[in-house]
Amino acid sequence: MYDVTALGELLIDFTPSDHSDKGNILFETNPGGAPANVLVALSKLDKKTAFIGKVGNDQFGHFLRSVLQEHNIDTSNLLFSDHVNTTLAFVHLDENGDRSFSFYRNPGADIMLDRDEINEELIKQSRIFHFGSLSLTNDPAATATFTALLYAKKHKKIISYDPNLRIPLWESLDDAKEMMLKGLEYADIVKLSEEELEFLTGYSDVVKGTEVLHAQYDTSLIFVTLGSKGCFYRSKKDHGSKEGFRVKAIDTTGAGDAFLGGVLYKLLETNKPLHELTTPDLVGIVTFANALGALATEEKGGIPSMPTMEQVERLLNKE
Repeated sequence: MYDVTALGELLIDFTPSDHSDKGNILFETNPGGAPANVLVALSKLDKKTAFIGKVGNDQFGHFLRSVLQEHNIDTSNLLFSDHVNTTLAFVHLDENGDRSFSFYRNPGADIMLDRDEINEELIKQSRIFHFGSLSLTNDPAATATFTALLYAKKHKKIISYDPNLRIPLWESLDDAKEMMLKGLEYADIVKLSEEELEFLTGYSDVVKGTEVLHAQYDTSLIFVTLGSKGCFYRSKKDHGSKEGFRVKAIDTTGAGDAFLGGVLYKLLETNKPLHELTTPDLVGIVTFANALGALATEEKGGIPSMPTMEQVERLLNKE
């Protein structure tokens, strides 16, 4: 039995690390991809996880598989493409550690995952199924994602969703909005940023925006990450916010994924039906998740920055 199985992109983040003798920026090879980041966050907290996706049959693809295996993530449904290379993302950081991306994915192996390649048994054997919106940008991966979601529904799994807006990867903003909203039709748990909330609802106000999503999709739990300000949450009975933790941010890549890993970890530990979560339960969940998100900003990269339980407890006890 697995705690969480995730489907989606597994890629290389080239993160700026220093300058050469000639003054040129040097990039460091970091493993990443939002769904994979979430699984690593969970596996570092001793949860059993599995990944579904596709990489190129190249040095990057084999490196990425070895990284997942080092973190005890099941890679039996990680496939290799002989025709398309592993997707690459170049990360650009500003003075606050906030990042933007340039993608090399035209196409990339992650969007070549076919619906016939999904291992239904893996989803059936999991407590939670997690996906993001980057596997919805192109077929065949979009159809494969919806196939996996139908399997998750069929086997009555909790479905977690990260509607991740990466504008360069979509044909158009209309296409992005349509597909990202389609993902919401399946989700029990949704994690999104303020920017993504406004993009999907037209509201920058988190109370109103989440109210619209809840009314339209009957989502059990919605979390809006607010960067250093923490997070806003909404359940079917309650809503509120919890301030973040003060840390020295170097690179925000993967912070939202660490946060979501923290949410899923606490939900698995609490082991209550989502509709039975109390306000103290929700406050405990977001406090823990905020700690993970904050700690992930203290190191560069997505997967390499996921914190240990020891680091999380140290931060929680300090506060």
